[in-house]
Amino acid sequence: MSYSIAQAAERSGLSIDTLRYYERIGLVDPPARDSGGRRSYSDDDLGWLAFVTRLRMTGMPIRMMREYAQLRHRGDVAAGRRKQILVDQRAQVRARIAELQSCLEILDYKIEHYAQIEHDLEASA
Repeated sequence: MSYSIAQAAERSGLSIDTLRYYERIGLVDPPARDSGGRRSYSDDDLGWLAFVTRLRMTGMPIRMMREYAQLRHRGDVAAGRRKQILVDQRAQVRARIAELQSCLEILDYKIEHYAQIEHDLEASA
């Protein structure tokens, strides 16, 4: 199936400008063009966009995403480096999750503390 740039943007959750930017910087391969010269995205293109979006959500810098995108064109010979990029990013995500878990524990403690104060105030009223 093929999708216009507007449909690809809608399905990927990215803006049209972001799709064009990703194409311009080499993060996304230029999609095929239809008979009118308009971009025509495939299901494979949308799958790659979904992956790139997830990488971005992990906080991976654009430069690392670009390196990964370039390495994927080299095939299996670059599998080791691509794996290492993902391993490194996973470590960073795990560290961030640990930080957020610590923050969540503090919030939970404070919320419980204020709930107890409210309970005590209601009981004494």
